[in-house]
Amino acid sequence: MLNLPTTFLFSGGGSGVLQGTTCEAILCTLTAARDQMIDKIGRENIGKPVVYGSDQTHSAAFGLSPDSLRSAIQSDIKSGLIPFFSCATIGATSSNAVDPLGPLCDVAKDYNIWVHIDAAYAGSAFICPEFRHFLRGIEGAHSYSLNAHKWFFTTLDCCRLWIKEPSALIKALSNDPEYLKNKASDSKQVKIPSNEAMACAQKLGASNLRNFIRGHVKMAKHFERLIAVDKSFEVMVPRNFAIVCFLVLPLMLGNPKQKLLGGEEANEFNRKFGIH
Repeated sequence: MLNLPTTFLFSGGGSGVLQGTTCEAILCTLTAARDQMIDKIGRENIGKPVVYGSDQTHSAAFGLSPDSLRSAIQSDIKSGLIPFFSCATIGATSSNAVDPLGPLCDVAKDYNIWVHIDAAYAGSAFICPEFRHFLRGIEGAHSYSLNAHKWFFTTLDCCRLWIKEPSALIKALSNDPEYLKNKASDSKQVKIPSNEAMACAQKLGASNLRNFIRGHVKMAKHFERLIAVDKSFEVMVPRNFAIVCFLVLPLMLGNPKQKLLGGEEANEFNRKFGIH
């Protein structure tokens, strides 16, 4: 349904795995990328690898600039550090930010950097063709994840992770000490999120899931139009999906001209009373 490149699918040598959260997905791919790099540079240099991402990656921006990324990489290389991992964001949960995947992947390729795409919130929207232009350039990435429990009718915890080189992930997470060589545990009490995800897709179908997402986007568009014409509010960033980011511009109490607060006064008001 997502129309991902074949290289992320079993048929193209890729693979998929369910994680609990985006934190786990990023940590797993980060570990795989780190181990690949350590194999090349030796464990004596384990303190040199560097990771890059915008401050909106996962739970924390506005789009990551390719020029800023290249500049940071070159600066770190001059300092003796070793770039190895970059996390691009599509539809940041807090600001809707979308990083330019193609240019970022081009920069990463020049320096042999693993690119992970964090689409925790917006990833589900790509079952709708009208949003897939945000994925342009994904062919250059190494892994991709989305949280089905955010916008795909699935309860916590169900993060879907696709990876081009599954052997790297398996190798990085493999552990075979003697004390773990016991009989298999009874799995009847273990939650299996894949069952829930499959049941959801089969019961609702692709058409209903698309209508569900489009309905949310339609409501967000309407809300954005309403606040755009109201001088008591200011739209902070363009709406890409179904999240509208705005500031409240409160009236100055006791002012006969009902002047709107602005600048730092408005920022302070939103810090105190704003809700994410």
